[in-house]
Amino acid sequence: MNNPPKPKTARASRISIAQLMHPEHANILGNVHGGWIMKLVDEAGALACMRHAQRRVVTVAVDSLVFREPIKIGDLIILNAEVTYTGHTSMEVEVQVIAENPITGERTHTNTAYLVFVGLDDEGRPTPIPALITETEEEKQRMEQAKKRQAHRIAQK
Repeated sequence: MNNPPKPKTARASRISIAQLMHPEHANILGNVHGGWIMKLVDEAGALACMRHAQRRVVTVAVDSLVFREPIKIGDLIILNAEVTYTGHTSMEVEVQVIAENPITGERTHTNTAYLVFVGLDDEGRPTPIPALITETEEEKQRMEQAKKRQAHRIAQK
């Protein structure tokens, strides 16, 4: 039998992606399509989870994604993702979405998303992933909030 994966810190999973928004990402009003933002959120979340698990992962849940502010053509979209909770084979990741005007440097937090991924073995089956080590009070609070979200997800099944 294999040994369980060695626990890892939240900061070890942290990633940041930045992409300039072009006309092909937007509607006729110049607002970036929500679906394009959702794709980037999923990619950022998957990368953070792959970094944590050191395995391929698959998305199993996306919590509500509320768009508080529009992202415009010419904005730099910045996605910051970090694992906030781990179960046996699953992990939750928080993805912060920020729109930045690259000329003025003005930044707007447009939304936060929480996604759940499952680590996969080489045959594509769920596999144990490393436990999450919290190092700061903020990380401990985020993990407690994540545990509540996970309990709510399970109750909804």
